Amino acid sequence: MNATQHTGRPFAAFEWMIALRYLRARRKEGFISVIAGFSFLGIMLGVATLIIVLSVMNGFRNELFDKILGLNGHVIIHSMTGNFTDYKDVTARLRKVAGVKSVLPLIEGQAIASTTTLATGALIRGLSETSLKSLTAISGNIRSGTLDKFDKGNGLAMGSRLANQLRLRVGDKVTLVAPRGASTPFGIAPRVKRYNVNAIFEMGMSEYDNSIIFMPLNEAQRYFNKKKTVSVLEIMLNDPDEVGDLRPAILQAGGSTIYVTDWRQRNSSFFSALQVERNVMFLILTLIVLVAALNIVSGLIMLVKDKGADIAILRTMGATRSAIMRVFFITGASIGVAGTLAGLLLGVAVCLNIESIRQFISYLTSTNLFPSELYYLSQLPAEMDLGEVTTVVLMALILSMLATLYPAWRASQLDPVEALRYE
Repeated sequence: MNATQHTGRPFAAFEWMIALRYLRARRKEGFISVIAGFSFLGIMLGVATLIIVLSVMNGFRNELFDKILGLNGHVIIHSMTGNFTDYKDVTARLRKVAGVKSVLPLIEGQAIASTTTLATGALIRGLSETSLKSLTAISGNIRSGTLDKFDKGNGLAMGSRLANQLRLRVGDKVTLVAPRGASTPFGIAPRVKRYNVNAIFEMGMSEYDNSIIFMPLNEAQRYFNKKKTVSVLEIMLNDPDEVGDLRPAILQAGGSTIYVTDWRQRNSSFFSALQVERNVMFLILTLIVLVAALNIVSGLIMLVKDKGADIAILRTMGATRSAIMRVFFITGASIGVAGTLAGLLLGVAVCLNIESIRQFISYLTSTNLFPSELYYLSQLPAEMDLGEVTTVVLMALILSMLATLYPAWRASQLDPVEALRYE
């Protein structure tokens, strides 16, 4: 039975048998096997690195997105007159807009928080108990104390890092000093008042945990001399991405004396920088896969030269040019497919255990690999996106298969007579 009968259909068992045999290198073909091994490792590490880096950058962006928007409103309403005197009416109208989840009247101001030995600047946000509890980034991360009866006392809720810096615990007292207080014949005197610490929260974002203090709205009105007004209205939407579509309805409901800013305007440069960095990293890391694919090319070309006599014998037995081409295509593609699948498994495994791996490496090296003061987050996040993982896998497979085409074509063009002349 000749080779034609065995290769009557594309990718027949005969072609697979020869291709897989070429992958099992003998002693004299050891160097070719080394090249194939490095190609496999290169594709595996390239795919794994792409998946890990993209997942970490996705997690980093989403964590920052959730924490920034979990504390700050998706839409900020300001009054052209300075403060909202009719904020209850405006709030009621805004809550009726479809897509609006909640409207939070608040007062913002800066003060110096001090104890008997330490002092530091803080951002004071005056909110009602209902509004504060609706911010799950705060109410869901209370480390000690409680927000119950927040409106009925003069207690404060502060970030854990700020509390640690001032060496405060729940039940301790802190003094707030506002630079602009009551007017006197000698000028404006600072406003000084002591408060109890009723709750300590930890969002996991160092910038907020280190600077923010929440105060009951009615107490903030007295402290900042706002009487029955508020500084701004913050709107939480059901879907932050719909802010552009809802903007006209919000402007109409708010009246002619307001102006609006949204989360895209306030954080546009930050999130744009993250997106640019992510795209650049994708292009750079793709080069790892490309280099590994080029290793497949060099390995297959050497294999074709080494197997010239075998190819000639197969041709004389009736194997077609396309059958020879498919044999070497299967050989190279097998390396690419195996490397891609191994990289996929490695990347997924690392992403699922990224924080444990970080802690282990930090322990081994005695260094902090992810300082929260620099990266704002207390843990290394990783969030895999199915579409991106699929794109990486398909890209690696396509590059691997394209790399096999030229060597396979060269093998199919080998002249049997020339190959056997000096055998």
